[in-house]
Amino acid sequence: MAVERAAAVAVPEAASALGPAVPRSRGTALAPVALVVAGGLSLQFGSAVAVLLMPRAGALGVVTLRLAVAALVMLVVCRPKLRGYRRADWGTVLAFGLAMGGMNTLFYQAADRIPLGAAVTLEVLGPLALSVFASRRLSNLVWAGLALGGVVLLSGGGFDRLDPVGAAYALGAGAMWATYIAFSARTGRRFPQADGLALALVVAALLSLPLGVMESGSKLLVPSTLALGAAVALLSSVLPYTLELMALRRLPAPTFAILMSLEPAIAATAGFLILGQALTTTDALAIALVIGASMGAVRSQARRAGPRERA
Repeated sequence: MAVERAAAVAVPEAASALGPAVPRSRGTALAPVALVVAGGLSLQFGSAVAVLLMPRAGALGVVTLRLAVAALVMLVVCRPKLRGYRRADWGTVLAFGLAMGGMNTLFYQAADRIPLGAAVTLEVLGPLALSVFASRRLSNLVWAGLALGGVVLLSGGGFDRLDPVGAAYALGAGAMWATYIAFSARTGRRFPQADGLALALVVAALLSLPLGVMESGSKLLVPSTLALGAAVALLSSVLPYTLELMALRRLPAPTFAILMSLEPAIAATAGFLILGQALTTTDALAIALVIGASMGAVRSQARRAGPRERA
């Protein structure tokens, strides 16, 4: 199914660890981009459903439901083997799971306090900054800069209007996202298929379980709450991770990182449609900048695919 959703962002050569396929035409160059966008839509609309679930289960309870259901699904589908790995392999998957659990916990604490679009805007600063450091092409730096400008504009030029605690949680989630990207790439190299992801999800679920139980207790066992939690897990974890694994096998890491800048735009749209969090004119302009940067990254990827096709 999926190595994690940002497996190749931190280290460009990690893309080769996820699979040997290379796009050979403009059509095949754009196909993985469509998978990334579809994964982003699933993730952010799943996050909007999670916000609706928070009054019932609490932010920590939602994290527990999401990670526990996702872990169960991945264990059933992947049936990961437990033998034949070294201590360093287990250390990597443990760090991956801790980063995953920390990222989810911090993000949902942020989403409980500030609008979804703003939370994702702050969170995505982590991968965007990482993409700048990881990129070795000037064009990727230009598109990353434009995307960052859109992200800053989406924040309204500053985050002083937001709950400072919520903003801090979102920034912390961004830092954890950057950490989890690096360990995702390492896990993808050490474990076959999605075995590492399944095992890391178990670590993350076990980490979040006592926190969710302390906050919500028996509320987590209400059938309607369990059903919504399962929907969040499928929309926000299983489906996007699957789609993005398919994309990561064929998409250069810096381009994937820049495409992550679409997340605030998608989140703002999901917040408006599902949660009634209205978009301003400035938000719309910011979204246009972010989409423009992503389109530039896509065109650069397609142009690089052309010479490989002719070679």
